[in-house]
Amino acid sequence: MTVSIIRFGGSNCDRDAERALDHLDVDAEIVWHEDGLPEDTTGVMLPGGFSYGDYLRAGAMAARSPIMDEVRAAAEDGVPVLGVCNGAQIGSESGLTDGAFTTNRSARFQCEHVHLRVENADTPWTAAYEEGEVIEVPIAHGEGRFEITDDRLETLREEDRVLFRYCDADGEATEAANPNGSKDNVAGILGEREHVAVLMPHPERATLPDVGRTDGQGVLRGFAAE
Repeated sequence: MTVSIIRFGGSNCDRDAERALDHLDVDAEIVWHEDGLPEDTTGVMLPGGFSYGDYLRAGAMAARSPIMDEVRAAAEDGVPVLGVCNGAQIGSESGLTDGAFTTNRSARFQCEHVHLRVENADTPWTAAYEEGEVIEVPIAHGEGRFEITDDRLETLREEDRVLFRYCDADGEATEAANPNGSKDNVAGILGEREHVAVLMPHPERATLPDVGRTDGQGVLRGFAAE
């Protein structure tokens, strides 16, 4: 398997993602968006950063790069796609997933560790965890507040497409544990198919043992799931 990590102007977590995947023995390469998806692509990661300086809206310009047409087509063919932070914003803006990510409730950039509760462990991205398990990973965003209409949120719930919710260390999804004001404490969701997912927290920053916690490894192992 070769995971193509798409680099846009302003991406800054692409190398982090490459190192994390390499640590998990997942072949990965960084691909400049203007070059298109390589033929041997068997997975796609949209990394974090500030593509195009977050002009217009975070992820809005990158979502209109021609390579995203290829990413959508690959997803339709069953290729796993994961968007992280700015990649989640790109995924949302390009229609890979529902909802939108907008300015944090605090109206400031936030970089901190948060707790997440696993809501659905029956997906490639969460199979390494137990439902209800609490993991700790970092966030680093200024526009991470998840917004969605009530009707669409209910659909996500009914279809079990909420992957993670922000919670406290005991697993309670409280307002105090919600770092950015995301609706229903949602931190990550699935697209219409379980092999497509986006989340605002950074699993690649909680993967390498040398830099601390490794709770994010399970998310990235989704690329190796069969």
